[in-house]
Amino acid sequence: MRMLRLLFALLVSLTLVACSHTSRPATYLVEQTGPYRLDSGDLVRVTVYGDANLTNSYRVDDAGAIALPLVGAIPARGATTEVVGGRITTALANGFMRNPNVAVEVAEYRPFFIQGAVGSPGALSYVYGMTVRAAISAAGGFTDVANRNSAVIYRRQGDDMVRGSVGLDFPILPGDTIVVSERWL
Repeated sequence: MRMLRLLFALLVSLTLVACSHTSRPATYLVEQTGPYRLDSGDLVRVTVYGDANLTNSYRVDDAGAIALPLVGAIPARGATTEVVGGRITTALANGFMRNPNVAVEVAEYRPFFIQGAVGSPGALSYVYGMTVRAAISAAGGFTDVANRNSAVIYRRQGDDMVRGSVGLDFPILPGDTIVVSERWL
């Protein structure tokens, strides 16, 4: 009797798995969560309270650092604005200021890239909270032969480039490459 129940449960679960297939792309291999991490090309606004000379906007360079007067290069690649603010505070407190109070915010995100069946492919400015649909709109919309149901996103995660087929309401990040394919007639 126990073996019969086990066999029945297995049969029901296999049936449910077979019925759960949908035609929409649901292979979200790219990470969507977590705090924003800085990388090359981002422009950050550093505010050092009480020192107008250090308060300025700084671009994260190719080495992944921002260069501040007095303290030099501060590593920023892969770090949040809060972590970078702490690094700047520590560097300034190391002989330059008594009790530095530093705030760091993203002034301008690095661009994202779009290619394929869109009006104007290329590098475009990222706006926080952007989706694939908004990115396609910013790139001039779909061409007449575009696949209007999904896109492919390439996103760097650590040292790896991850590829995922996503729906149009999937959130993108700065540095992503979006590919809109042509539909097969």
